[in-house]
Amino acid sequence: MSRRFFGTDGIRGRTNKAPMTAEMAMRVGMAAGRHFLRGDHRHRVVIGKDTRLSGYMIENALVAGFTSVGMDVVQFGPIPTPAVAMLAASMRADLGVMISASHNPYFDNGIKLFGPDGYKLSDADEMKIEALIERGDIPLADAPKIGRARRVEDGRGRYIHFVKSTFPHHLRLDGLKVALDCANGAAYNTAPSTLWELGAELVTVGVEPNGTNINDGCGSTAPMLLQETVVASGADIGIALDGDADRLIVVDETGAIVDGDQIMALIGSSWARAGTLRGGGVVATVMSNLGLERFLNGQGIDLVRTKVGDRYVLEAMRAGGCNVGGEQSGHMILSDYATTGDGTIAALQVLAAIVASGKPASEVLRQFEPVPQLLKNVRFSGGRPLEAESVKAVIAEAEQALEGTGRLVIRPSGTEPVIRVMAEGDDAGQVRRVVERICDAVAGAAAETA
Repeated sequence: MSRRFFGTDGIRGRTNKAPMTAEMAMRVGMAAGRHFLRGDHRHRVVIGKDTRLSGYMIENALVAGFTSVGMDVVQFGPIPTPAVAMLAASMRADLGVMISASHNPYFDNGIKLFGPDGYKLSDADEMKIEALIERGDIPLADAPKIGRARRVEDGRGRYIHFVKSTFPHHLRLDGLKVALDCANGAAYNTAPSTLWELGAELVTVGVEPNGTNINDGCGSTAPMLLQETVVASGADIGIALDGDADRLIVVDETGAIVDGDQIMALIGSSWARAGTLRGGGVVATVMSNLGLERFLNGQGIDLVRTKVGDRYVLEAMRAGGCNVGGEQSGHMILSDYATTGDGTIAALQVLAAIVASGKPASEVLRQFEPVPQLLKNVRFSGGRPLEAESVKAVIAEAEQALEGTGRLVIRPSGTEPVIRVMAEGDDAGQVRRVVERICDAVAGAAAETA
């Protein structure tokens, strides 16, 4: 059975267009609630959201769905995605729900589901929920067993206290000037409070959400604002979160961007020296730079690569017993502390390394020299251009040319009709030529089958 609603990170789409409608949200609540009704206890679901205007509509629809099948609902209001995962487990909830489209514009929204252990749902659970959504006759609770809903105010406080506990107890951020961009999103309150309480001097942007400005020219996907703020304010470092605060991008004191690969190199190598790195390696996706792999290997640390998507990173981490993983885009999963990506927790690990070293961020965060890397997208309107013999031949030639000195990653997008072509290697000119030849071949094959 193929998926109709769930993608790699829950259900997501343009608000008020299928599948992201109030009607669908209610059906998701009914189906997910029914699926997680187990035993005779009072069942509980916890719900958080980011700051999108449509969050009110989606939240109320979900509440109607969950209560109609007999689940009690605890609503936290705006709170980061990792906070929902943590609270679902700590409050013995049967299910956790985050209403967010992450780094997307305000007019998109999404529904992410977490199980009672705080982990994102398995493929099997998502398929069963989809089957219930499509079935159309979800059993409803008898009148006395309809669920209750209540809004609580202590969710943010619980999360802030937990995140602070992951920071080394012998360190403080006193004297460190931090520029913080919360993307006008879910962490607009929690992240500044966390860093301030640990002693940091803060310069904040992206902390005035109005329902439509989430990720709008700010946050981890638009770091120029943070770069300008760091330089203008003389900050020691800049931290940019995305709309639901499950990933981050760092800016050093010179205004240079530090991506997820450098962050993984820093955390992985420092944990290895401290003897706390588990599984013998770090987990990343096929998009992570070859320079990261060479750096880690030079320290006796393996790099395990997965498909693109934080859920695949987490699956490999759990299978291999690893506790550090992430994506070049800034998703960092530190499983000693969290069951999903957490931008604030990862930021605290970066800040701890800077404080402990006494060195500038630019020196601490430049762990390796990235290998020249180029990514281009080829849009197509139909057919399967990667199956064309002409394309296969060009790819084979490219792989032979890069053997021993680089890598080639070619994959179709999971969300749009696009072929992504990425190459990296020691010779920047060769990398560019390889990518352009493959893109031309893919475009030609796509034109022939259109």
